[in-house]
Amino acid sequence: MRRFLRALGALLIVAGLLTLAWALVVWRWEDPVTSIYTAYEQRGLSSGLDERFDFYEQRASAPTSMDPAEVAREARRYRQGTEIGAGLGRIEVPRLDLRMVMVYGTEPEPLKRGPGLDPRTFFPGQGRLVYVAGHRTTYGAPFSKIDELRNGDLVRVEMPYATFTYTVTGSRIVAADDLSVLRTKDFEQIALQACHPRFFASHRWITYGRLTKIEPPV
Repeated sequence: MRRFLRALGALLIVAGLLTLAWALVVWRWEDPVTSIYTAYEQRGLSSGLDERFDFYEQRASAPTSMDPAEVAREARRYRQGTEIGAGLGRIEVPRLDLRMVMVYGTEPEPLKRGPGLDPRTFFPGQGRLVYVAGHRTTYGAPFSKIDELRNGDLVRVEMPYATFTYTVTGSRIVAADDLSVLRTKDFEQIALQACHPRFFASHRWITYGRLTKIEPPV
């Protein structure tokens, strides 16, 4: 019995050390297991998105100018043809060293594939709120360092019909159940949202950016 207890104690110590090491890895970087899944999904999403970009490039009715009214019409049309969970564009945030395919939806399954645009808000170019949520420790942790964004930083969203650049204007922390953050203003802005603090979901960290440039699609 004494030998068994010593062996059990040693196993518990090893298990504790491994758990601590795992927690440190996740805290410093991200959960490597779920990130493998997201990386696999991102490859598939990227391939499908390339096809959507090619389709828009070949369309005679695609926007020929970056006139806001024309872009808004195309954004509405593109939104109507996008299903929940599908890749809709690419989001790039230089400060976070982030470039990923953005999906449509913020339910658990879509967010496992990448940052998700909330269907209760709007697509880039519609002149309203573009609300994007992302994980902070798991599934690629796209917004793990969201608290490092500063005023003046850029957020770029590439859509098949246009490319949009937003300039960060500020951040705030709200309760997890505060739905007022989904209210749109009379101008276009992007909101990047992640759980706060890390490893918990009691609050949300939200960083805002105002639209400052519309360019032809990449």
